[in-house]
Amino acid sequence: MHQVLRFEAHAFGRPYHAARVRIPARARDTELHTHADFHEFMGVVSGAGEHLLTSGVEVLRPGDVVLVRPSDRHAVRGSAPDGLEFVNVAFPSSLWQGFLDLTRTAGWTSRGPVGFHQPAAVPVFEHALDRFQTHPSTYDLLRFWTDLLDLLAPGEPGAPGVPDWLAKACTSMRAEENLRGGVPRLVELAGVSAAHLSRSMRAAYGVTPTAFVTDLRLEHAASLLAATNAPIATIATRCGFTSQSYFTRRFTTAHALTPTEFRHRSQRAFVP
Repeated sequence: MHQVLRFEAHAFGRPYHAARVRIPARARDTELHTHADFHEFMGVVSGAGEHLLTSGVEVLRPGDVVLVRPSDRHAVRGSAPDGLEFVNVAFPSSLWQGFLDLTRTAGWTSRGPVGFHQPAAVPVFEHALDRFQTHPSTYDLLRFWTDLLDLLAPGEPGAPGVPDWLAKACTSMRAEENLRGGVPRLVELAGVSAAHLSRSMRAAYGVTPTAFVTDLRLEHAASLLAATNAPIATIATRCGFTSQSYFTRRFTTAHALTPTEFRHRSQRAFVP
């Protein structure tokens, strides 16, 4: 069992949400949760801890930066002796994708949380937190992204090994009309053979084209379930699934919740 958290439940109309989180060494883990409609960056300030994921446990140390996507189920715990302190910056997934598209930034579509070690990023998180406590604007969010990605770019996942044609094709696949076209549309956008696309995607992102497209479809479906009242069958069709029953099976496997349960929790979710 886990929570599904919704952005507007704690942002209250602001373009992003920021908070300093302290988890003592002997405290209970934060509750396992996913995000209905937002991404978040975690910047570890001090102490030590663990990031609990469905794929395993990752150690957190000062200077670590982690990007968590809506589809990632996770929780956090503090480690002895001092526990864990980090700054969390959350923002709508729609704004984040718009920023990536505008700046043609590749390498942020891998499955699972994306992590870096960059101690110089800590002041960037602190500044975003300071601005949040006054009157934050969308410009402050853009400055946070720009300053942070400038620091992380040298180690950006998949770059420089991601060919430009592949990065462009993967970004274009986020458009709903392309998403419905599935892997054949991805091959068409890439302009290479299916075999070459498969080899390139495995090398750059560690996934097959089929897994990549399915992951995008499920991510888009989660956003639609949280943000609209469209029937589940309609959402399945919009995201490119061949039937509602198949969509329900894949979504339930990914989120451990049926689409109906996910929608119900996301629309009444809160951040403690």
